[in-house]
Amino acid sequence: MSNYRRARFCGGYYFFTVVTYNRRPILVDDLARKHLRNAFEKVRSRRYFITMAFCLLPEHLHCIWKLPPDDGDYSARWSSIKRDFTMNFLKGGGDESAQSDSRLKHRHRGVWQKRFWEHQIRDEKDLQNHIDYVHYNPLKHGLVEDVADWPWSTYHKYVESGRYGNLDIEEMQRRIGDIFVGE
Repeated sequence: MSNYRRARFCGGYYFFTVVTYNRRPILVDDLARKHLRNAFEKVRSRRYFITMAFCLLPEHLHCIWKLPPDDGDYSARWSSIKRDFTMNFLKGGGDESAQSDSRLKHRHRGVWQKRFWEHQIRDEKDLQNHIDYVHYNPLKHGLVEDVADWPWSTYHKYVESGRYGNLDIEEMQRRIGDIFVGE
């Protein structure tokens, strides 16, 4: 069995990528969005976190969380979100992918990949680069021709609040490129 090491910094900022099982494009459907929103709200009410940026795509999501000063346990939050979503999504009429014997043996459902990807944000520049990456993702995947055209993103809130101003796509792409320098 693999021994995964994850950063656990209380009060930190984290970037996450969470993917559906077999990359099934279910997340932007009305049923999935409803149950995902409810799962986030339920978990946030019990184990607080702030969502700094978010983008929901058909088969994965990206988000950035800020955790409370005394808590670095994002894994338990994700486990609860995925479990609550899966239970209610399936009860509500959603379906799942066929399972391997191994996944059935370990009681994994065919909705989410078992794990998620996480990155601890290092500084303000890293935070801004990852926020840009979250918002640029629908364009990167060819889902829209302008990031403003994707409805399931916090990009719109950033524009409304003036945090993006007159940022153009080329500047956003340049900043995103900085994410991968030195990693």
